[in-house]
Amino acid sequence: MLATGLHTQRCPHTLVSGKGEVGVKDDTFRHTEDWKRLSIAKWTEDQVSIRKIHEQEVNGTALLELMLEDLMLLNIKLGPARVIINKREQLSKSVKTVDVQDEKMQPPFTRDITSGAGACQELEKEPQIEKEKEPPCKKMSDNENDAEKHSDRHHTEVKASCSLGPQELQSHQEGLTAAKETLSSHKDSEQATTGKMPLEEDAVSVVMPMTKKDCRPRPFEKEGINHTYIKSNVLYPETGASDLISPCHEFKSFATAAELDRTRLQAKFAREVLKFATGCMNVRSNGTIHFGVMDSKEDKGYVHGEIIGIPVLEKDVYVDALDYIENGKCFSALHSNHVRQCVRPPEFVKVIDMDTDQKRYVVEVDIVPSINIVKSMTYAVRLPNFNEKSNKIIYDKGERTIFRRAGASSKPVDDLNEFYTRVQERDALREDAENTQSPTKAEPSKDLGRKLTMLVTRGKKHIDKGEWFILVTNRFGHEDLQNIEFLLNMKLFSVFDFDPHSNVSGFCQEYLKHRTANLHFLQDYRIPSGLTMKEFESRLCLFDQTSWIFCNGRSDFKGKEANDDKTWFKTKKTQLKECVSLICKQILPKCTFTLIFLLTSPVEDPLLHTYSEFFSDMEGHEDIIFITESQDNFAKWQSFAGGSFCDGQTVARSSVVGMKMSHVNETLQRIQSGSRTAKHLPTYGRGECLLDTREEQKMFSLEILFMDHCDETKEDVIEAEKESIEQHFYHGGKVSWMNFWLAEKKHVGEVIQRDAYHEILNLLSDSLKTNTDATTTHGLNIFHHPGSGGSTVARQVLWNNRKKLRCAVVKPSYSAIAVSEHAYLLRRYDENDSLKCLPVVLLVEDCDDDFLCDLKHEFEVAVNREKTQRTLCFIVLSCRRSYGPEKMCKESPLHNVSVTHKLSDEEKRQFAGKRKTLEKQYKPEFILTFVLMSEGFDQKYVEQFVKNLLQGIDHDHIVTCIIRYVALLNTYVQNSFLSQSHCEALLTNHGMFEWHPATEKEEFRRHAFENALTEQARLVFVHLQDERTNIKSIRVIHPLVAKEILQQLLHNNKEESGLALELLSDDILFDHRFDRYDYVKFLRDLFMRRDQVNKGDEADSFFSPLIEHVRDTETVEKAIDLLKEAYRRFDKDPLFAQHLARLNYSQDKFEEAEHWAELAAKKSPNNPFILHTKGQVYRKWFYAKVAGIKKESKSINAVRITDAVGTAVKAMDCFQDCQTAAIKDAESMNNAGFFAAVEVGCRLLQLFSHSSAFSNKIEGMKYLLTDYIPEEVKEPWEHFHSKLKGLHVIIRSALEWISEDLSYFQTDPGADEEETEDPVKHPKMWLLTKSAEYGKYFGDSFPSPHSTSNIPPPTLIRMKIYQLGGGNMTSIFSILTDSKQKNKVKVLEELICLYKQKGQTDQMDLVNHIACHIALSCLSNQSQVLISLKELQDLSQKFPKDKQKCQPNALFLLTLLFWPEEHEREEDKEKKYKFVLSVVKFLTTCYHDKMKDIPLKRRRIYTHFFLGNGKGLAKIVHKSKVEITTKSLPVTEKRMRWYHGEGWKLPETAKLLRSVSGRTESHSIYLAGPQNLDFMVPAQNMASLPKSNENVTFYLGFTMRGPMAYNVTKVGEE
Repeated sequence: MLATGLHTQRCPHTLVSGKGEVGVKDDTFRHTEDWKRLSIAKWTEDQVSIRKIHEQEVNGTALLELMLEDLMLLNIKLGPARVIINKREQLSKSVKTVDVQDEKMQPPFTRDITSGAGACQELEKEPQIEKEKEPPCKKMSDNENDAEKHSDRHHTEVKASCSLGPQELQSHQEGLTAAKETLSSHKDSEQATTGKMPLEEDAVSVVMPMTKKDCRPRPFEKEGINHTYIKSNVLYPETGASDLISPCHEFKSFATAAELDRTRLQAKFAREVLKFATGCMNVRSNGTIHFGVMDSKEDKGYVHGEIIGIPVLEKDVYVDALDYIENGKCFSALHSNHVRQCVRPPEFVKVIDMDTDQKRYVVEVDIVPSINIVKSMTYAVRLPNFNEKSNKIIYDKGERTIFRRAGASSKPVDDLNEFYTRVQERDALREDAENTQSPTKAEPSKDLGRKLTMLVTRGKKHIDKGEWFILVTNRFGHEDLQNIEFLLNMKLFSVFDFDPHSNVSGFCQEYLKHRTANLHFLQDYRIPSGLTMKEFESRLCLFDQTSWIFCNGRSDFKGKEANDDKTWFKTKKTQLKECVSLICKQILPKCTFTLIFLLTSPVEDPLLHTYSEFFSDMEGHEDIIFITESQDNFAKWQSFAGGSFCDGQTVARSSVVGMKMSHVNETLQRIQSGSRTAKHLPTYGRGECLLDTREEQKMFSLEILFMDHCDETKEDVIEAEKESIEQHFYHGGKVSWMNFWLAEKKHVGEVIQRDAYHEILNLLSDSLKTNTDATTTHGLNIFHHPGSGGSTVARQVLWNNRKKLRCAVVKPSYSAIAVSEHAYLLRRYDENDSLKCLPVVLLVEDCDDDFLCDLKHEFEVAVNREKTQRTLCFIVLSCRRSYGPEKMCKESPLHNVSVTHKLSDEEKRQFAGKRKTLEKQYKPEFILTFVLMSEGFDQKYVEQFVKNLLQGIDHDHIVTCIIRYVALLNTYVQNSFLSQSHCEALLTNHGMFEWHPATEKEEFRRHAFENALTEQARLVFVHLQDERTNIKSIRVIHPLVAKEILQQLLHNNKEESGLALELLSDDILFDHRFDRYDYVKFLRDLFMRRDQVNKGDEADSFFSPLIEHVRDTETVEKAIDLLKEAYRRFDKDPLFAQHLARLNYSQDKFEEAEHWAELAAKKSPNNPFILHTKGQVYRKWFYAKVAGIKKESKSINAVRITDAVGTAVKAMDCFQDCQTAAIKDAESMNNAGFFAAVEVGCRLLQLFSHSSAFSNKIEGMKYLLTDYIPEEVKEPWEHFHSKLKGLHVIIRSALEWISEDLSYFQTDPGADEEETEDPVKHPKMWLLTKSAEYGKYFGDSFPSPHSTSNIPPPTLIRMKIYQLGGGNMTSIFSILTDSKQKNKVKVLEELICLYKQKGQTDQMDLVNHIACHIALSCLSNQSQVLISLKELQDLSQKFPKDKQKCQPNALFLLTLLFWPEEHEREEDKEKKYKFVLSVVKFLTTCYHDKMKDIPLKRRRIYTHFFLGNGKGLAKIVHKSKVEITTKSLPVTEKRMRWYHGEGWKLPETAKLLRSVSGRTESHSIYLAGPQNLDFMVPAQNMASLPKSNENVTFYLGFTMRGPMAYNVTKVGEE
């Protein structure tokens, strides 16, 4: 394309520094044709040589063509000649580098083509350079942009011009000149219209599409396996012989030949290699010929030197092709021996194509004509060629040809006499070149230790404890495994392990000897549907234990063997991409972790691909480190990165190469905080024991407090950070263990012990001394005002008892089962006697009563298992927010302690003294929270304090706006904060913040942020950092201060509703991607979350505290407006429409409530909670209408109540819809629709009883239960008759459903209290009351049923069956455990006879008949009526062949009857497994359709039978037989004991039940029996599953869901 060129400022460049420097200080040295005597004079001090070159008129262009022997012909001595040739090569290469650098400074890559053919040659040969970012000062004009759009079309035209002859070229140049003038006139006209200045132009230029990068060839005589090329990158141009040692290069595309058959390919390959080899040997020069690299002279459309690669199916084809050397036809015998010694075997350098996984190579052959081989010799060759006519190999006719290297090609020698006469000269040059070749010098010593330290610590002196690392590694050698201590001390988030044997004999195995890790595969990082990120993190135990990801299989795991590269790219590439993306973009934010590639083995392609994925998702190289001892590894790594996505210098800056693993180990251990410090726990014998780190990591739900906690802290860290740690605490930050440690070691002043500390300490001492209740678990509670220091008191108790008791803090978000298991391990650690263990003190913060009850119950189960019932084992110290701590303390003074804002006299004295001490060290504004606390948070003092603080504040400043936002959140949303990243986004938008992550370190970020804040903001904000993710955030120093700031900053009649509207409408905050989850959650809670007393709130609320505050202190309309705006902000979320409906009907605005309820129901027609709200609108409306009717008149007739009845009918319809949705809803058990339907129905019956139309009760019953309609209601209620006549059915069905639900699921309908209105507090009592109320109205009975004398016999038999308890499978199996039934065998035998007599007329009869036989076999296998298992299997063949038509009971029985037995043949087992698996598939589907997957705490699946050790029917063991060992225990304790595994360990159980083998994978269990099937078995207790993939054993239980696994145990731990 034609475009104007640009003049650019040329900067002086130094090409070779040091002594004998060759400088390029002006453009004269930039052009070789301008090299003159002055230039060469700088290369050598030999004046004779300079004079001879000048006499022969050798300019720069001629000098490029001269070889060493040519200079010798000028009688220039060898030494100066070699110096000149070397300097020429250095300068030639350096000039190319400078040209490239200058091109990068110019607009997109122009090439001057006015210089004719020379320019065309440059255009054709020069490798293209990847397009760089244009400097800011060189903005592209509109014309250049337009020009670029057409570059492809004109590029072809310019390429064509390069092959024209002189006349054609002249004509073509004239055309270019015309085009130039046209373009110039166009620009002149454009200037006139646009006012834009035209670009300066000296020549017509060509804009080249620069999409390729230069790259270096494989190092000469180095193996190809340690080097890679990137497709479409460009090698430096072909070269001729220079100094004989530096290889000359020749390129061959070989694209067509590579597709030929073996014979043709070998002939073509041998021809090219032998021609090139003899050419090099005859001129005594090293050389490399490259196949798979384009020569633009032969391959039009490609850049000269462009790497394409060729497919290589069989490498031996190319290796064997060189056998032509010895075939006797190409060379003489002597020559063939020499050629074989000089021609190296082919090297296959892999070509990486980022767009495909197809394998391609560049095949390279090195030629090394050593003087001891080639001396005095001249080599002639007869080249092979495949003749297509004769279909065979032929050889060049005539004498063998002598080739020589002439420039960049191999050509036959023209003057043989002259060539022969100079053989000795060439030998002398080669011999001298070999002798004078500079020996490899050791590189200057680099301070790799400092470089490693700076990279890992991000420029600090030590590694932060909270710093996360991700490790990518491959196979470790034996010596390397002896030096992994630094890795054991790192906080490893995950390890990407490419060694499939790692868990058997590698790094993983060694790591697991010292630490714990969860073993995963790449596919484990796919988030299952319906799982939140928090749940996914908990499921994989991320942030708690290292996630060990096997990226290329695992040799000790069935079906997870390693893959070759091709298979890996097909099966694992996408999985790796998803895994890396999930970690980098959703789990660990940028700048919160460091990625280390630690490569101790050769680098394979999957590792390179992993590097590329991390580079992309981490948005750069800032936090990536590469460590390897191998230079070859680094070379391959650097060539891959430099050729695809990152320049080599960047890679080198982030790499530590050449450092032994032992040196890396010692260097990093030195800077790891506390890496060699042991952790000790107290023991029962008043000694201490060492806590193994691996055992500590197993207890990941606990933050364990050690005797020597923080003792590893170094002196330099203490001096540097002690003041900031103390100031952070007294300014309002949460207390840390370092605060107590610094005070204990006298580095800072003591932490005040409040009265509550001494109270709780006394209660703790009393429980340890007396334990009068002989309880194993003791509970103590600290109830505190928010921000009063309750957490500090609780942690003080733990700190000061850490050397006497075993203490730990329970981390949030873990189940009671997990916490109890870990606490039990902590108690028993390194103690032999379960009765002689120290109690464990557990601090549990801000949890509800349910969790505490569950936790205590789990502790009871654990201690019962160990028979330590009368020993105090666990002390649960609960620390919870409360707005009435004194009241809670009064209710249970022996267990509860209160902490309030009010100080006692003694506390006031302590605080006053401490305050004086602190104010000598810090200004009061830097210890604000302590100052406020010393004043007892007196309301007047807080008001005055905030007033002084905010004096002179700029209300319009963006930082003031941030203060208001944070204060609003902190006032109404507990534990809320605003991430620093959100604040930065607001500040950046107002030009108040600037930080460049690419050039500035992370530690500068906080300084930049704090500098952007106003003085007031720096005082009221406290900085937080998440201990798990390292996310930084801010909040106001105290909730009371936040509340007061909010009130005082709302000036000029501005109200909280207005501020909330501002926050809602702020798009920058809402759309900010980073840490968006927490921000959106807080914002949503601000308008949605209701207060609940059982969660530590002051009172139960019907709406969020903000909405209630606006409603009560401002106006209802403003509260409604707020919810409307929230509805719009959150994408018209129907839950906000639901809240609007509730707010309106609570204010008797029923029409508006109806509108919002309808809108919410329309958007979520299947949400039972929303449908319930819709029903509530009509229910409350109905109640209001009834109240109005009663108030207006005592006489109530049908007409008067018609409107109310209509509203009640609408309510009933809504509640029925709610019932249907609740049954279908698989995620909740919302019974509110059933309760509300009964409530409205009963209220409607009451209204009927007061109506004059039904003053006679019989009239009302007749109307509701028959077709009878009284005249008085016939017309007024004409639209309701059908609904009202079904009223009794609706009420009775709802009562029956509630009854069944309460008896079967044992759930509390109030569990979803937060989402329902008017929840029933005591459902069982309510059921009794409403049933009585319903029965009272329909108390009269209709006449008795007809006589049964005419009932057919089958019906009579069925009635007898029901009478005996055999009407369904559940009742039949219940006979086995019916304590009132004395003769169970006889009953079952009679039932079997009745079913035989009746005949199996339907599927249910067949189910019950088989169930009777199974039940009977559990009681007596000697019964005369009992048939064998085989006969029952035959009987079951009557079930439908289509399993979809089978009832769930039938499917359940089939799993029992056809479960394989041990003695059966393998073929029979396999058939039965397939059959049972197909049955279980439908059984599971039926279960999910009818039953809900709700947490086991709210509904537990019932197990009927277990797989026993017997044969035939004896293999079916009823649950009652298994539980007989614990029959003396209470029912609840018995169930929990089995649930948690105590009963499974009994020898009686092992004798009765059969243990089966399997494996756990991705948190699922698979049966080991089937050979070709994955038979997944759900676990009865999911918490008992290993967190990693393991081989296990378990018992099988049979449920209506299918087989389930019990007592899952890792192999080796039975």
